[in-house]
Amino acid sequence: MTRGGMESVEVFTTEGKGRGLKAQKEFLPGDVIFAEPAYAAVVFDSLTHVVCHTCFKRQERLHRCGQCKFAYYCDRTCQRDAWLNHKNECSAIKKHGKVPTENIRLAARILWRIEREGSGLSENCLVSIDDLQNHVESFDEEEKKDLRIDVESFLEFWPAQSQQFGMQYISHIFGVINCNAFTLSDQRGLQAVGVGIFPNLCQANHDCWPNCTVIFNNGNHEAVRSMFHTQMRIELRALSKISPGDELTVSYVDFLNVSEERRKQLKKQYYFDCTCEHCKKKIKDDLMLAGKEGDNKPSAEMVKEVIQFSKDMLEKINKARLEGSYHEVVKLCRECLKKQEPVLGDTNIYLLRILSIASEVLSYLQMFEEAAEYAKRMVDGYMKIYHPNNAQLGMAVMRAGVTHWHAGLIEVGHSMICKAYAILLITHGPSHPITKDLEVMRVQTEMELRMFQQNEFMYYKMREAALKNQKIQVMPEPSNEAPPSLFHKKE
Repeated sequence: MTRGGMESVEVFTTEGKGRGLKAQKEFLPGDVIFAEPAYAAVVFDSLTHVVCHTCFKRQERLHRCGQCKFAYYCDRTCQRDAWLNHKNECSAIKKHGKVPTENIRLAARILWRIEREGSGLSENCLVSIDDLQNHVESFDEEEKKDLRIDVESFLEFWPAQSQQFGMQYISHIFGVINCNAFTLSDQRGLQAVGVGIFPNLCQANHDCWPNCTVIFNNGNHEAVRSMFHTQMRIELRALSKISPGDELTVSYVDFLNVSEERRKQLKKQYYFDCTCEHCKKKIKDDLMLAGKEGDNKPSAEMVKEVIQFSKDMLEKINKARLEGSYHEVVKLCRECLKKQEPVLGDTNIYLLRILSIASEVLSYLQMFEEAAEYAKRMVDGYMKIYHPNNAQLGMAVMRAGVTHWHAGLIEVGHSMICKAYAILLITHGPSHPITKDLEVMRVQTEMELRMFQQNEFMYYKMREAALKNQKIQVMPEPSNEAPPSLFHKKE
């Protein structure tokens, strides 16, 4: 079954996994298979005043809705575009006297859209909201309790003059949000800022080693003529060559975890047992838990012991990060690395996690040379584990390249920035803000590299002078959040 704008894919039923998506034609790495606007989307409670409620970009100065004083927008264009979805919300908030949580707001937006259009198939949708999985029957006691609280809060907020829906149907909508909601990120793709429902995307099944990736595109309202404006949307992009008839898969979780841990996470969050090749055959598990090779090969017992030590240290490190005690984080990382280095292999995920945190925090503290050394080892390990076109690999290589550049290690820095650019061209596309930023860095580092190759001494003299006049660009403060995951799970 296909619908307008979705001609390149079809929904099919797969044994043991329910519905899935299949390619109708050939795709090459980087091709956009389809783009889909949100059926409904809302900004997170904690960010409602710093993120535009239409395009989800973070902005310094936003216009506030004069009616409800709750919604914020980049400009009049975003405000006009939002009115159809905000109109009912606006009067309901005024009447209710307070703003409900993001979950209630998202459910309300979905139900107002159903009130306007009916619950059948919307234009360009392959499935209706009614047909999306809700997994309510799989909820544990805690989840059932949360669901009851959400339904009660929703009924308090929902206006009497709007269409009234039964308890079961409202529960279905919350179930759909619980297991299908997609995380929306800001324009740099680095921070999760909201949550939305994309019915077509919900049909793509999970694979730990997928052939597609999903990127959130905030759209563009900057063109002078509105006919050139683009809408906020998600894009399903091919990561490898896909032939007609192949199933289209995405990964719901980060690959950087052993198969048992990924399967646990998928069962807990999405209520299914992963049967992908990588989980069945435990592919790359040995690399992720590897001990050091060579003459002084440690015993399996010793590797186990150091992994346990690393887990305990990671708890302390995360606590220090949350408190903003960055020098303490560095101290703990160095202590942990001392224990890990003689015992763990260079692809061991516990070593890689410490290297990642250490390089990020040291960069922030402007201790670039030590940060670069750790970043290089982290990237070398990642390259052996991740799919070559993985978006998280691209972001990590970009971060490592920038760290080397700041450390004055221009050759390695430039080469990493080029490598990251090649990955992000496929995962994000050439017009994404991150890819554009990277292109600017690539040109800049190429110019500096030529200068370095012509006259090393002059290059360092000029660099020194430039740094004296202009403080080196400070890296962003280390985030305590993981990069936005694909699907949003209510905490």
